[in-house]
Amino acid sequence: MKLIVVESPAKGRTIESFLGKDYKVLSSYGHIRDLPKGKLGIDVEKNFEPTYVIPTKARKHVTLLKKESKKANEVILATDEDREGESISFHLKEVLGLKNPKRIVFHEITKSAIEEALQNPRTINEQLVEAQQARRILDRLVGYKLSPFLWKKVARGLSAGRVQSVAVRLVADREREIEAFKPEEYWSLEALLHKLNDALEFSASLVKKDGKAVPKLGIKSKEESEAILQDLKGANWQVREVERKETRRNPLPPFTTSTLQQTAAQRLHFSAKQTMQLAQQLYEMGAITYHRTDSLNLSALAKTSAEKYLKENYGKEYVFPRSFKTRSKGAQEAHEAIRSTSAERTHIKLTGPQAKLYDLIRGRFLASQAAPALFDSASIDIAAASCIFRATGQTLKFDGFLKVYPMKFEETELPPLQKQEGLILSKLLPSQHFTQPPARYTEATLVKMLEEQGIGRPSTYAPTLSTIQERGYVDKDAQRRFHLTELGAVVTDLLVEHFPDIVDAKFTAEMEENLDKIAEGTKEWQPMLKAFYEPFAETLEKKYEDVSKETLVVETGEKCPECGSPLVVRFGRFGKFTACTNFPKCRYTESLEENKPQQLGISCPRCGNGEIVAKRTKRGKIFYACNRYPECDFALWNKPTGEKCEKCEALLVEAGKTKIKCSNKECPSLQKKGSSSTA
Repeated sequence: MKLIVVESPAKGRTIESFLGKDYKVLSSYGHIRDLPKGKLGIDVEKNFEPTYVIPTKARKHVTLLKKESKKANEVILATDEDREGESISFHLKEVLGLKNPKRIVFHEITKSAIEEALQNPRTINEQLVEAQQARRILDRLVGYKLSPFLWKKVARGLSAGRVQSVAVRLVADREREIEAFKPEEYWSLEALLHKLNDALEFSASLVKKDGKAVPKLGIKSKEESEAILQDLKGANWQVREVERKETRRNPLPPFTTSTLQQTAAQRLHFSAKQTMQLAQQLYEMGAITYHRTDSLNLSALAKTSAEKYLKENYGKEYVFPRSFKTRSKGAQEAHEAIRSTSAERTHIKLTGPQAKLYDLIRGRFLASQAAPALFDSASIDIAAASCIFRATGQTLKFDGFLKVYPMKFEETELPPLQKQEGLILSKLLPSQHFTQPPARYTEATLVKMLEEQGIGRPSTYAPTLSTIQERGYVDKDAQRRFHLTELGAVVTDLLVEHFPDIVDAKFTAEMEENLDKIAEGTKEWQPMLKAFYEPFAETLEKKYEDVSKETLVVETGEKCPECGSPLVVRFGRFGKFTACTNFPKCRYTESLEENKPQQLGISCPRCGNGEIVAKRTKRGKIFYACNRYPECDFALWNKPTGEKCEKCEALLVEAGKTKIKCSNKECPSLQKKGSSSTA
């Protein structure tokens, strides 16, 4: 019997379904060894040697694997193909006492891919193992050493991290840009025109004045706008230039981890964490290829299958095979982009969210090998006095890749116009505008920024975004945009002032490049860690003495009602609170008014005696509950409107920016805001 070891039971079941009775597939359930909890586990005096332990939850899995590996004729390690997967294989080899285990890798969990991998085993890649180990030690050194500093100087329960702290700083820097932004006034000028014998109007915008281009911010005030309007009084409007041409819109490349997270956030409103969980499920089912990748490469077989599908289902004119060049630093070209394992839609039964993500991945894959979309485009320049106005339009001529991967585009059809043709002005529309501050980050745009700056790697984006929210450093508004919390601002300012390298994007990106070099075998891991740790440890030791916690508290001028000592406002993990300065002898604390439950003026529908108030969970998420808890445990995640459902009398709650729904899960009532009837 041959034993194959994977890290996930779902992945194991899929692989086992392809193999005969000569194979047995077991799971390690993730990492079977890790650095210990409760202590550093790294000998910083002896070349950063780690001490690994078997976590309690992994012991029963290790016992079973040891037992079965002794029975097996051969043990094959089939963990994921990235650094984490290579590390798991290495630790399996060490713990199970395997001398020369076979290591197999594959981009997709299909019968053909597994059979090919079994025919082409390799040994464990020690360079990838060292790169993962260096990353783990680096993250442990930063987190384990710097987090206690935050506990002492700010509040217990906080954390710092090599990637998470930079992510929070990006949000903080954007917040400061928004605060410092000063709107700038500008004006635009639009003309509504029509042909002499045709009442159909079209619009044209001012693009030139006195032979010079008018930029977006070119008209600075109402006075300048009115001067142009005066110049145009009684002017003749005549077509100056007509340009008609065919334009192409090419498809986007297949997904990488980063672009999948961004697009799923924009189109499906999935968080990065949710996207990766669903992608993991789809991969383990055999529906998509490996989902942690920054490569845009597609196998020849995948391209051929896409070409065949497009030709048979849409016609040969829809086929346009192409390759894409990966721009991401450190990308593994031997890996593949994320795609469906078949061009045909999978027969595997999927849940709703799984199906949505699968269709997104499959559509993008097919589109990458489809023909460009073709548009008939027109640009008309129209002269009036000393001004040139321009009208543009486009109509779809051939849908191409849009057939399998729809994208938004606007069609504007202009009337047939000839040079020198006269036009009639219907109306001039001057419009006042103000420049807008930079937009706050969403999960999609923050992931994009992390990738562009080389911070973290595909596998780190989702956990990083989850961590900074769980720690209370950022929160999201109704438009899913990140806002810096007061706690996030305090922690970031502290790190920027005293540990600038830790929150510096360029420094963090250089560390990522060093890890890539270790994986490539061009850099040694221990000297890299030494070069980072020695100055970091020296700075940390000084800062424990230099930084006073009192600079991070605010005196209230009030006395403690229990012991008479001064009261101050301190930061806790979940926000600010009032506390006695005589702690720990006196443990008096008081919630600030801003943290107290918010009254909504809505009676509790369950007990009738209490009122619904807005509260926060320990992780900062808002929910709505009866103020008589624990006597009454009524609670809702969605904000109640105060109105009742016409069908079942349950409370109506907000279900987005434009809709409200019934809080009773068994009642399908849904309506638009402002509507009095349910649908």
